Amino acid sequence: MRARAFHLFGIRFRDATKRDLVAAVAQAVTDRRRCVIADYNLHFLYLCCHLPEMREFNSSADCTHIDGLSLVLLGRLFGLPLRSDHRTTWLDLLPLLAEEATRRQWRIFYLGSRPGVAEKGARALRARYPGLLISARDGYFDTNRFSKDNQGVLAEIRRYAPDILLVGMGMPRQETWILQNREEIAAHAIFTSGALMDYVAGEVPAPPRWLGPLGLEWLYRLLSEPARLWRRYLVEPWLIFIYMASRYLRKGHPSTKSPHD
Repeated sequence: MRARAFHLFGIRFRDATKRDLVAAVAQAVTDRRRCVIADYNLHFLYLCCHLPEMREFNSSADCTHIDGLSLVLLGRLFGLPLRSDHRTTWLDLLPLLAEEATRRQWRIFYLGSRPGVAEKGARALRARYPGLLISARDGYFDTNRFSKDNQGVLAEIRRYAPDILLVGMGMPRQETWILQNREEIAAHAIFTSGALMDYVAGEVPAPPRWLGPLGLEWLYRLLSEPARLWRRYLVEPWLIFIYMASRYLRKGHPSTKSPHD
């Protein structure tokens, strides 16, 4: 991938645009290899500060891209050459990825959301992109690696043989599931996709796209789902600030460009 690699407060990520991400999918499909693509926002940073498995997932992912304008601004503050188009949300990536998947006949499997929501979202995508090949199932199953449920999910994915797997089970559940099952997942490009299908299915209001460049999507989401998101948006940023300040005082400058890129 041509996108440059950086580290910020111990998190490895790339300055990938949405076109870079689609190109990464095309390369993975062509090479017939697994490529795990994760998204990096403040909640991801918070979880990496507290959960070893999230840090392990970040280290093992092939590409972690920025999903949050706050991370672009934070990177700039510490001297990283980041632009607004280095921030890609799923609502911005989905149209380009779905169009390319339809054109190239890539098969997509979505795993996540509540029972009924995943298939509702898949139907909406088929209607929006005629010819799109997509299958879906909910994320309500026993994710223990050796459970009958989990083995059944892996078998279902294997039977469908997707080029792209979207795992939308929320952080850190989706990351932990990918980390534990990566070698058994029969897909080429494996994405973490959070609440994507909830938005597509109309279960959760999607933020207007003009809020993105203003850095206000978080406020729209908070007002839409205050009971679920109040801690993420009103408490976690302060805890991250305390963590970053203490790390800066101990280790100095928090950002670097990867020496291997």
